[in-house]
Amino acid sequence: MDFKLRISYFTPTIITYLLLITTPPILALNITDLLLPYPDLSAFSALISSTSSAVAADLSHRSSITFLAVPNSYLNSPSSLDFTRRLSPSSLADLLRYHVLLQYLSWADLRKIPSSGILVTTLFQTTGRASSNFGSVNISRNPATNAIAIHSPAPYSASNATVLTLIKTLPYNITILSINSLLVPYGFDLMASETRPPLGLNITKALIDGHNFNVAASMLAASGVVEEFEADEGGAGITLFVPTDLAFADLPNNVKLQSLPADKKAVVLKFHVLHSYYPLGSLESIVNPVQPTLATEDMGAGRFTLNISRVNGSVAIDTGLVQASVTQTVFDQNPLAIFGVSKVLLPREIFGKDPAVTTKPGNQQIGNARPPGVSPSPENSPGLGGPSSHLTSPPGFREDMRSNADGLQLQWRSYVVTAALCCIGLLYVLV
Repeated sequence: MDFKLRISYFTPTIITYLLLITTPPILALNITDLLLPYPDLSAFSALISSTSSAVAADLSHRSSITFLAVPNSYLNSPSSLDFTRRLSPSSLADLLRYHVLLQYLSWADLRKIPSSGILVTTLFQTTGRASSNFGSVNISRNPATNAIAIHSPAPYSASNATVLTLIKTLPYNITILSINSLLVPYGFDLMASETRPPLGLNITKALIDGHNFNVAASMLAASGVVEEFEADEGGAGITLFVPTDLAFADLPNNVKLQSLPADKKAVVLKFHVLHSYYPLGSLESIVNPVQPTLATEDMGAGRFTLNISRVNGSVAIDTGLVQASVTQTVFDQNPLAIFGVSKVLLPREIFGKDPAVTTKPGNQQIGNARPPGVSPSPENSPGLGGPSSHLTSPPGFREDMRSNADGLQLQWRSYVVTAALCCIGLLYVLV
């Protein structure tokens, strides 16, 4: 007997609607909720709550961060208690912002940190109240003991801490680490107020303070376009991708940026700028990957665009000739975001006629960017050393990781099963 299945004209629409309503919402990050299951971090969580939710609000719209928490046994020492009690609520909020790294560092990432260290921007740097780049921290690893040290980039700074253990991780969104001391920014003003307006931003100075962007700073200053960038901070803001000094050194020999006519050089520089403010989390979840640049506005719609996507936890920027990765946050405060990138973004409209400049196929690892296909999971990563290591997994950590992952998988499976059952039921009704 033949069985004929009749599908209504409206069935595809109904199925699409069911799939949309069964998609789970993206929840805002709530740091106090994440710390709640860990009683040993209750004092640090209380400090966050005492800032009138200022820090929690800052974190609610961010992702790809590493949070440094101090356990009760260290935070309740007489010196730490006396220090935190003398801080105004706004100063305490800035102190806590210094414990929020604007870069997701997994357990495996910590193992790869060189002994020379890496510089990571904190949430405090984005307020404009940090002098120079002292709103960042330097993270280094002792190759003999695998101990991870965190300290101010200022020479001879007395503030430093050691990573004790990994508390929790939600891959590519947040890592929570415990450290053995409060970190205090160099030159921290105990009477600083959040109501004080941020310092007037000079983009060239911000790049020079970043230490790895001297070539880009010089080109921007010489071209005169930096004044245009600063004027464009109004309205929707801007996002600036700045190649590192190493990226300029790695340019093919036949690419002579300095030899370009002034107008073309200005176009290349504008090709590195989006006419909207995008913090890192927004770049990672960008809906339309093809983004116009300031060069697009000058040269015509559909030209000089960037393709922005997320590849193995890193933000990838594709020009059609070059694929670069975001390596660090240099500055992030609405309406301006500045990100370091691993390659000079060469527009195909100018360099596309010369195949020798095509560097897109290369999959080499640059900076902190992972090559495609390599995505180490914290639960599969081995420990960071033997018994003498300062980095040890807390009891139940791997079980917590597995339960988080299993819970997410089961949640998604339940949504898929529900949607499938609804679709089958509709088909039987419509037949």
